[in-house]
Amino acid sequence: MSTEKEKIQAELTQYNASAEKAIARFPERPNLPEQRLYTPLDIEKNDYADDIGFPGVYPYTRGVQPTMYRGRFWTMRMYAGFSTAEESNKRYRYLIESGASGLSCAFDLPTQIGYDSDDSISEGEVGKVGVAIDSLADMEILFDKIDLGKVSTSMTINAPASVLLAMYIAVAEKQGVTAEQLKGTIQNDILKEYAARGTYIFPPRPSMRLITNIFEYCSKNVPKWNTISISGYHIREAGSTAAQEIAFTISDGIAYVEAAIKAGLDVDAFAGRLSFFWNAHNNLLEEVAKFRASRRIWAKVMKERFNAKKPKSMMLRFHTQTAGSMLTAQQPNNNIVRVALQTAAAVMGGTQSLHTNSRDEALALPTEQSVMVALRTQQIVAYESGLADVIDPLAGSYYVESMTDKIEAEAWDYIKKIDEIGGAVAAIEKGYIQKEIQDSAYKWQMDVESNAKIIVGVNKFQVKEKPVEGLLRVDSSVGEKQKQKLADMKAKRNNDAVAKALAELETACKDENENLMPYILDAVRTYATLGEICGVMRKVFGEYEAHTNL
Repeated sequence: MSTEKEKIQAELTQYNASAEKAIARFPERPNLPEQRLYTPLDIEKNDYADDIGFPGVYPYTRGVQPTMYRGRFWTMRMYAGFSTAEESNKRYRYLIESGASGLSCAFDLPTQIGYDSDDSISEGEVGKVGVAIDSLADMEILFDKIDLGKVSTSMTINAPASVLLAMYIAVAEKQGVTAEQLKGTIQNDILKEYAARGTYIFPPRPSMRLITNIFEYCSKNVPKWNTISISGYHIREAGSTAAQEIAFTISDGIAYVEAAIKAGLDVDAFAGRLSFFWNAHNNLLEEVAKFRASRRIWAKVMKERFNAKKPKSMMLRFHTQTAGSMLTAQQPNNNIVRVALQTAAAVMGGTQSLHTNSRDEALALPTEQSVMVALRTQQIVAYESGLADVIDPLAGSYYVESMTDKIEAEAWDYIKKIDEIGGAVAAIEKGYIQKEIQDSAYKWQMDVESNAKIIVGVNKFQVKEKPVEGLLRVDSSVGEKQKQKLADMKAKRNNDAVAKALAELETACKDENENLMPYILDAVRTYATLGEICGVMRKVFGEYEAHTNL
């Protein structure tokens, strides 16, 4: 009697023969995956208990919580910030009133690289791609009439993350909310800035010091805060594959954990507050597999490499944003469909929070109407689709399980290669990670230009279009208004107190054993500006200059 495996193999051989006859009549589309069909033979090596398991249980392939969305939906964040703190505050309050359960702050480019709005280098960029935050005064306005004891806030800020976190803590103090009550996340992921995004300030060594200072400070003083969002999102936006996205990001995570342990922190004291940030790309099934594989890899890394003991230390909790790079300026309404599919992937993949991009973001900052459609997309998926009613609904799919294994194996190969180079920092310094991303991005673009990859409305199904009307434009006067606000604030503050706090910060920067967070917080409370605080650190630490050996 033949075994089940032999029976499937025999029937698969017959199927392939019939498929070849069908292909002779109806040739398959070019550039498809080599394997057209998946069967139990593709996942026969899987051990259910060890590789797949149950949600809330190691290796967390099926999710980090036992009941996932059956008890509470993911946090529905909407990424917002533009113009002045006053304008962004209005948008935040609108989002909260519309049902958003968390805020996600976008900062303008000068803020992201530690310059004040009145610096000559900021000219023309103030308030354009996010909100301008120069001092505690702006942060107070940004969160006016928003109870920081109740809302969860994510801040997309990296090089000056310590300063923006200090401002947030100081605003909460003024509201009567203690640091122990605060919930949220700072991105605080500098390594991916060197590799993929570019908003760095200081060289890697002092940047890693600032990150571990935040880990240590928050573990003692802001225990509910996620101290880093280790970000694959921007790596994917720069052109990486799914496997590269998780491999390079987890390698960055390994570097952060190693730096914290080297600084004397116990892994189980901080690892539970690490979080990740993934991209939800267009290939829905591949993305679900990617999310599942990422959880399994991180669980193994934390347990086997770092000997973590607490379950929370092994859980890869992640925020997801739909793929901005996949939005098209052509036929922008098509982006609503893309975002809906990407939302479905994130939910079936088990995300903890989600931001959905708006239909018009390939053209401009989103309008209120577009933001509402994006938020409603999440709410429809949550309440109407049924996707949130069952945990890990694609588990057991021959294709999804096989793809999960494949992406995991590819990612491990990259992680091992990076280890051989000397870790993520060394791999970035040698240009290895940048080169891999660039090669992947180039292949994608060549595939689009040759029509090997179809983008609807871009290289196929084009139509003649009228210019899109009603786009959001940031008033060019914002920069001048922000400069005046900054001048007025400086005239009113106690400048002696500012000078004293900045001098103490400079002294602390020169002592590698000092945690800089208390000094930064003291400077923020005096209304020292972002540019002044970062200027002190620039003076001591220097600035990073990109160089790669590509």
